[in-house]
Formats: sequence, structure tokens, C-alpha cells
Amino acid sequence: MHNEYLLGIDIGTSGCKIAAFSPDGEVAFQCTEKYETLYPAKDCVEQNPLDWWAAVCRGTQRMFAQTAIRPHEVKGIGVDGQSWSMIPVDVTGQVLRNSMIWMDRRAVSQCEQMKRSVGEERIFAVSGNPLSPSYTTGKILWMKEHEPELYARTHKVLQCNSFIVFQLTGIVSHDLSQGYGIHAFDMQTGTWDIELCRELGIDPDLLPKLYGCSDIVGTVHEEAAASSGLLIGTPVVAGGLDAACGTLGVGAIHDGETQEQGGQAGGMSIVMSQPIMNDKLILGFHVVSGKWLLQGGTVGGGSLNWFQRELFGKDVTAVSQVSNPGDKLQDDAEAEQNGSALPQSVFDPFREINEEAAQISEGSDGLIFLPYMAGERSPIWDIDAKGVFLGLSYATTRGHMARAIMEGCAYSLQHNLVTAEDGGVGIGELYSMGGAANSQLWSQIKADITGKTLRIAASDTATTLGAAMLAGVGTGMYKDFAEAVRRTVRFQRAYAPDPAHTELYTKGYELYLSAYASLKDWFPQMKARS
Repeated sequence: MHNEYLLGIDIGTSGCKIAAFSPDGEVAFQCTEKYETLYPAKDCVEQNPLDWWAAVCRGTQRMFAQTAIRPHEVKGIGVDGQSWSMIPVDVTGQVLRNSMIWMDRRAVSQCEQMKRSVGEERIFAVSGNPLSPSYTTGKILWMKEHEPELYARTHKVLQCNSFIVFQLTGIVSHDLSQGYGIHAFDMQTGTWDIELCRELGIDPDLLPKLYGCSDIVGTVHEEAAASSGLLIGTPVVAGGLDAACGTLGVGAIHDGETQEQGGQAGGMSIVMSQPIMNDKLILGFHVVSGKWLLQGGTVGGGSLNWFQRELFGKDVTAVSQVSNPGDKLQDDAEAEQNGSALPQSVFDPFREINEEAAQISEGSDGLIFLPYMAGERSPIWDIDAKGVFLGLSYATTRGHMARAIMEGCAYSLQHNLVTAEDGGVGIGELYSMGGAANSQLWSQIKADITGKTLRIAASDTATTLGAAMLAGVGTGMYKDFAEAVRRTVRFQRAYAPDPAHTELYTKGYELYLSAYASLKDWFPQMKARS
């Protein structure tokens, strides 16, 4: 029997995920290869792009060693990755420095300078995105100011997925969904605004050619094949942003369909047919041609893992890291019966914390949690914000605190959704992905707080699946994105909101908002004392 597979490669913050899928979305192999994150100075967070490539090669070699998949059976490769990287390469393609990743915030002064010299209104009118040091733009200017000799040697600036595409094919590219990381990207036309680029102080020649996310950039060359075990000539598409590929991977391709991601970096992505700008949110191209995504990004998803580690004595640093394709998410009888537990086979370490939280009534008996454990991104964009419990008493239990964390993260999701709706964007059902989707309790809380039905995809590999689907569309395995979704995406559960709970949570949400409003001027003072 002749087998065909699509390969998805995900360059995440903590590691590289590799997954091979059949044309019908069945997982034939998946693994995660870790790499190091560096913190060379305050507000500086870096990774070595060559570590990403080494992880890719280890993963593909494992795939061929541990399965019956043969190199000629891989019909296409899609690569997705974290946002807002900054990878300078010289004319020979050599990496000139470690990449500043999305967590890096050293470029504060460069952003302030752009506001003074060009103006926020001019920049936002073109890019549709607020100026923040997390974006690639400020990082390029930081290198220009602090490492001028490297800036002078830089031939192109790449994103993490385009760097892997380059390693595979030798061709420099920049996909449309990652365009938003550079504020000279015109969100209306999907082209570089050369005039604005010069106004910002960036050499336009540093910007690579733009590709549609499912466009074939090139094929695997001889050197890459020798390192990875892949076949020379295998097609490689441009790929895209991890959140956008995850949105495709859960089947969100029509207007109003919204991907909800609960993990270390959480958020939401709303599909639109027009680029509706909102200065509190993030706007980018979807990996689906002709669509845009209005996104919210939060940092609170890691709060429950922090709580688990510190108060339950268990460290869960990765969510659903399944290397065996036979390890599917299965609800056990107890989880189905009480709706509180997590699938024991995959996510057992969180069972205890879920069971304790499930004993607490909606609203956590008045306890409110602000999940700003590392500042917060949208919609408040406050790097000084802190995590806060409000309403502690001697009657407070671990269960209260655990449930308040779940509710606080759901309130932050609601804050982003409401901000989008207030800006005129329609939102339908939420398609959930990420580790938090494994918790039935947390999923129900999100449905109740947002007042929207939450659907859980059957596959726990939405991001790599989305990257693989891009390869399938690009190579013609699927005639279009609708066929790709129809063949590969299935849902295992759905959570409808309880109107009585939604009404109760409306009051809790108001307390959540007022708590931040009351404390926001206090947070910078805490930073000064730390």
C-alpha cells in the first residue's frame, strides 16, 4: 500500500514539535525536541536559531528511525513558529546573533523614538498594530543602535519559520501571517511599505520577499537532506505564525470563528474577511488566503502551573507532550461523570487541582485573581501589571485559589473578546486548543464567562496540523482550505454556557476590571521596590 504523509514543524518557545499526518489528519508520528532559552540581561530573552534547526533534524531523524515512514512518502512540509523573532543573516545565510524572541522587551527606547519621529497614528494606519518592544521592529532598531557592525553585515532579517524554510531550501522568504511583526507591513495590501520602512530607520533591503502561507517556496536541498533524513526535492511551503496555524488546525476559517488558546501564552484569534483595526489588539493575516485574524495575547495561562508547582508540589512544565501517536486524549469514566477531572492518561498531574477547584461554587466565593504574572499583553498592554489575589480570608482553600485562577484567565479572555466586539467584530463559537482544553472544568468556566459555546478539537496537535494542512493545500493534496478542514478536523466535546452562571460571572467580570483599574497606578511602584 502506498502511504502519503504531510509534515508539520512547529518552532515553539520551549521546543520544536514535529508531527506527521495522513491526508485525513491521523497522527502517524509526533515528538518534541527541547532547546535552551537564554536571559543575557534584564528584559533580554534569546534563543539560538541553530538550536531550532538542530531540533528539527533530531525530530525528523527520530521519525524515520522509530516509524515505517519513508522519506519519499513525505509529500510536503509546513513550518510554523513563534511570533516576533529577529534573526539577522549575512549574504551567505550565516546567523549573525541569537534571535531576540517574543518575550524580549529591551527595545523600549527604540519604540519611544519611533513614536516621536514618525508618530503612532502614522504607524498604526499602515500596520494596524500598536508599538510594543515585543515586536520585531524595535529589535531591528536596537541592533542598529547597539550592534552597528552586525546591522551593517545583515543581508536579511528572518522569522523563526522562515529561518527553518531557509535551512531546508536555501531560499529567503517571509510569509504574510508573520508580516505584522514589522510595522512597515501594510495590513491592507499585504506588501512592504518602503516609504514607512525608511521613515522608521530600517533599511528596506533587509526585508525578504513576501509569500502566501501555502505557497511553495522551494524544495529540500542536498545539505538539508543529509542533516534531516528528508528526501531531496520535497516541497516546502512558506508556513506561518503558530497561532494562525493553530487557528487553521482547529478548523477556524470562516468569519467569526474564533480559536481560543489556553497555555503558557494564551489568547484568541478571530477570523475576518476584512482587516478591522483595533489599537488594543493584534492584527495579522490568517494563514488562509483572503482572511485576517484579530488576535488577543495573554500571559496568564501559566498561572495554574505556577500554582500547581508551589502549592501542590508538582511541576508540570509541558502540556500534552505526547510522543506516541497511540496516546490519544481519552476521557475516563470519572471525568465524564463529574466534569471536573482531566484525561488521566495524558494530564494526570492536574487531576488533584481540578478536583479541588470543582468543589468550589461559581465565583470562587468572591475571590478574584488577576493573572498578570508576567505583566500583560492585550488589551491592557501593561508590562508592570502583577498577579493578584483579592478577597483572601481564613476560609480560603487551595480549591478556591485554583478556581479563581481558572476564572481569572477566563476573564482575561473575555476582556479580549469584548474589546474585539466593541470594535465591530462579530464572534461565533470558540474552538479551543492548548493544554487548558484538556480540563473539562476550565472549559466550562470559559463557556460560562464568555457566554459562548466552546468546542474542543479531537486532535491535540492543532498547530502542527495547521502547518501540515498548508503543505497539503500548497502541493494540491487538498483543493482548498475547506477540503483540508473537512478531511482533517474533528471535535470531541462541546461546552454550552449556562445562562445562570453567565449572569453571575458578569458581576465577577466587572469586579475583575475594576480591580485592575484600581491597582494599575500601584504596579509601577512595586516594580521600583523590587
